[in-house]
Amino acid sequence: MLESEYCEVCVGKMAMSRFELKSGWTFKKGTRNSEAEYLPANDLPTEIHLDLLKNKKIADPFKDLNELSVRWIGDEAWTYQTTFTTPPDYGKPGITTALKFGGLDTFAHVFLNGETLFDSENMFIEHVVDVTDKLATDNGGEQVLEIMFESARQKGLELVKEHKEHRFIVHQTEISRGPVRKAQYDWGWDWGPILMTAGPWKPIVLETFESKIVDVWVEYDVDDDLKQAEGKVFVEYEGLGKLEADISKDGQSLEKLDEFKSTNKSNVMSADFELPDASLWWPRGYGSQPLYTISVSLRSVPTSTKPETVIDTVDKTIGFRKVELIQEDDSHGTSFYFRVNNVDIFCGGSCWIPPDSFLTRTKPSSYRAWIRQAAEGNQTMVRVWGGGIYEDDSLFEAADEFGVVIWQDFAFACANYPANRPYLASVETEARQNVRRLRNHPSLIVWAGNNEDYQIVERYGLEYNYATDKDPESWLKTNFPARYIYEYLLPKVIREETKGVPYHPSSPFGNGISTTLKVDPTVGDIHQWNVWHGTMEPYQRLPRMAGRFVSEFGMEAYPHVTTLAKSITNPDDRYPGSMAMDFRNKAIGHERRLVSYVAENFRIRYDLEGFTHLTQVMQADALTWAYKSWRRDWKQSGNRKVGGVLVWQLNDCWPTMSWAVVDYYGVPKPAYYAIKRTLEPLVVGVQRKVNDWTVRLADELWQRDTSHIDMRKVWEDVQFDVWVASNMRESINGNITIKFISVRTGTEVVDPLERAVRIEPNGTTEVFESEKVDVPNAQDPDTPFDTSKADPFVIYTTLTIHDKQVASDISWPEPIKYLDFPDRGVQVEYSEDKRKIFVSAKKPVKGFVFAEDEGLKLSDNGFDLVPGERTEVHVQGNTAGNLTWRYVGGL
Repeated sequence: MLESEYCEVCVGKMAMSRFELKSGWTFKKGTRNSEAEYLPANDLPTEIHLDLLKNKKIADPFKDLNELSVRWIGDEAWTYQTTFTTPPDYGKPGITTALKFGGLDTFAHVFLNGETLFDSENMFIEHVVDVTDKLATDNGGEQVLEIMFESARQKGLELVKEHKEHRFIVHQTEISRGPVRKAQYDWGWDWGPILMTAGPWKPIVLETFESKIVDVWVEYDVDDDLKQAEGKVFVEYEGLGKLEADISKDGQSLEKLDEFKSTNKSNVMSADFELPDASLWWPRGYGSQPLYTISVSLRSVPTSTKPETVIDTVDKTIGFRKVELIQEDDSHGTSFYFRVNNVDIFCGGSCWIPPDSFLTRTKPSSYRAWIRQAAEGNQTMVRVWGGGIYEDDSLFEAADEFGVVIWQDFAFACANYPANRPYLASVETEARQNVRRLRNHPSLIVWAGNNEDYQIVERYGLEYNYATDKDPESWLKTNFPARYIYEYLLPKVIREETKGVPYHPSSPFGNGISTTLKVDPTVGDIHQWNVWHGTMEPYQRLPRMAGRFVSEFGMEAYPHVTTLAKSITNPDDRYPGSMAMDFRNKAIGHERRLVSYVAENFRIRYDLEGFTHLTQVMQADALTWAYKSWRRDWKQSGNRKVGGVLVWQLNDCWPTMSWAVVDYYGVPKPAYYAIKRTLEPLVVGVQRKVNDWTVRLADELWQRDTSHIDMRKVWEDVQFDVWVASNMRESINGNITIKFISVRTGTEVVDPLERAVRIEPNGTTEVFESEKVDVPNAQDPDTPFDTSKADPFVIYTTLTIHDKQVASDISWPEPIKYLDFPDRGVQVEYSEDKRKIFVSAKKPVKGFVFAEDEGLKLSDNGFDLVPGERTEVHVQGNTAGNLTWRYVGGL
């Protein structure tokens, strides 16, 4: 290595250098003493599967059934090696040399020049090791760094046997993940493959310094009038020097700080600041996202012979906001919603899993694209799920920029975790490091202790007495010792390491009980899985299945056929139910569940294109029922029945069919657009009363439930509601128009309704409730029902403000499968530059979907059509003339 390769912050005796050990790595199978051949590795960060792929030693695990052919990798040990030269200032008096390991996956033994440097057993922990006096001075100053990774799976099995005092229970995977601090989804999940990674998954940096800045953070308060932010800038440092800081916005300096004082923490100084006219950071849809820069420099103290020099600098970007989690008794139970800057925020959004089974492939630009896509889909919140990782800084930087608020779970999911003393010490280090790393981000508004671990308590009857047992030490003696982590250790870390961010013990959690199995709609957040899982309710029942905050629910669908073709390479395998297709979908019972929901609602098709389309329209329908109904339940201030809705899930970690609304390649399914439409700042909703098309008869004469189709109730007993939902900060006057349009003819079957409405701010305004339609030509109830004489109709509602239509919604007679869709009269027209598409129809159309692929961006998709209206779609990255489409009942 050339001396010039080192990045120096300054020159002279006080030099501070940071050099990333990025290239020149090799790897081999086995321990460092194995005789296996070293092979070239990728630049760091990397992981073993990617290095084996680089050397063509394995097939791509994302294609066909290849996942099975790489399972052996997770049962082996692997060794990585590199060399580096002694840094220029090494050995000078007062100079410290350190190696910083950002993250090692997972059971790692690190050797420097053949000597043990340290061991690690937690993927989520950073290690900084002083190597002053440990570098070799012979051999031209060349240093040998080796890292040997044990099998996390095998080590996990050993730990289970070692800790017989603990009852290891895990869901979704084999038991070996229980005692291992590693991304839990690596063991596979019901949407992802089993790919047990290993390797240096974060950067490794060599530092040389006399003094340096270790960390910078800010603690502040926003006054009640939201005018002023005041607080302290904290700086942790090593060595000697003088601290200065500058607070700026948009490149303009606002306040300079040079009076840093000691704190009660060693090597931590602080300086007070006051911004009398602070611009506050807001969630998207509620305001702008101004960001400030805190620039801190560590300077040498000048003497008569030495001028002042800059030793080290750190910039941190922050936003000022006030966050509260409102849990107050009300007429519905106990509320659960977020208030930011004194404004109640409806958190519509999605849950996030790691975007790849191989984390090092996701670059900052990809994280930004994902969060931007969520924001452009009108999503206000993204929940980072506990079975993945504490996400990369670039995800939070993007969320800060686009105004997407983040719910971050701690890295625990669906298990009864141990709490022996070494494990607790490791978890505490993990928690403190990651809370410190993320605490400056204004987008991060809540930490949750885990994902669904209290469901384990509930299902297996573990010892848990929330009401009377308040002694944390006693919890460690129960068969649910992880309560100590979630209700004592983690909230303690939050209190001590950050300010202004609420903590929630679990997702879901409500007053000491899980709300997953025994859904309690009155308190806490819930995971509503009685659609798809559980009792498999019809999704038309979702409006009455809400809780105070729905942090998980979902419906599966296929991705677009182009995505399937990339992972299933044999065209003969591309049909619903093929071995390759079933292998790729990891959800238990997915064949029965997906087909059941499609067949219950649509005339089923089994060709790949037709079935794909129906699953997508069905998923979009299900999510529409949920989002628009639960947003309606946001209601008004003091009466927030539902505080937020987060679909499971936004994304995938590999190409598959799952609950995701955007596939692995970033291609949206129609459900993504359905959510986008329901979360517009101003929406109108129409919903008819659903009369189950299979009604149950059960009384003292009927000794069991039976099913009978009653089409009179479905098509002729029509009642509907209309409402407007707004997140505007002021009242608005508008006009509602409701039309009743025949599915068969496209003509209006009864006269339209109109009503002026004053739309209340940040809430729901009810316009019509249980309004009954006098269906024309209703049939005599004493004669057999003749479907040929019936005239089912859609209810089409528009909202107009200042003579401009700003929102619309449509309600269909359910189920769609009973309707005929001949001769829709669909027209697709293009602008001259082919960047706009205009879609119209002469009769109502259900589920108009353009086929999408990578590189294409549409403003809307998966929409319905009514006569007299024309839908405009903007196209980027492709020309409209290349698109194909289909709709229910037609291509």
